[in-house]
Amino acid sequence: MQNSAPARSVEFHNLNLDAVLVLLNRTDPAGLADEMHRMLGGRPDTFAHEPAVLDFSALDASGNIDWNGLLSLLRRYRLQPVGVRGLVDEAHLAGARRIGLAAIGDAPVASGKRAKPQTAPMPAKSTEPREAAPAASSPSNPTMYVDRFVRSGQQIYAQGGDLVLLAGISPGSEVIADGNIHCFGPLAGRALAGARGDANARIVATCFGPELVAVAGIYRTFERGVPESIAGRAVVVRMKSSAKNQSIIIEPLQIN
Repeated sequence: MQNSAPARSVEFHNLNLDAVLVLLNRTDPAGLADEMHRMLGGRPDTFAHEPAVLDFSALDASGNIDWNGLLSLLRRYRLQPVGVRGLVDEAHLAGARRIGLAAIGDAPVASGKRAKPQTAPMPAKSTEPREAAPAASSPSNPTMYVDRFVRSGQQIYAQGGDLVLLAGISPGSEVIADGNIHCFGPLAGRALAGARGDANARIVATCFGPELVAVAGIYRTFERGVPESIAGRAVVVRMKSSAKNQSIIIEPLQIN
């Protein structure tokens, strides 16, 4: 009888990382904290401990980066930074490596050539529990359709386009879209439209009763409940801008 080979104590396999991509346009933790508070409503449970990749490609970061401050801020919202991309300054890369962040994607290599890009996509479906990805239309009109009820603890993100919810969302869930959000069932969680700054985005709901709504980072919460004049009704949510401030406007929608 032949003896079977002993089991390996460790093995290494390639992994296609499914992570939240955090696109940074500034690096000061104080300024980012204010902006994230406006966008996410200050809730510490916005994310569910997903891995995160910090993308600096849109930023000309010539000064020092407060790595510890950045990590502390992101972890406050239950993100777990694992890597960086888009950094071209070797001192910045060295600082990232010192705190345990890997260089992912377009980071330069020692030979002067660029590393082969690797994808680190934003989540395009619920992160907990995992389900089949909702069908999307053609890239020229990347609308995401979700035909299942979004349960508490789930998060949906429609990157680059609109989000259409055919069954509604429950309290404790969150839906985010770079474009508009259309909800044809109960809207009872958190809805954030225009996530990348589109002030013309809208949230259209047939049964309004959310915890929070936001358009382009300007938000409104309902800790004391939704006003009776719009609770359970069809509404459209939009941003109103004036010379002095920006605010969220919620108007009844005539659908009959």
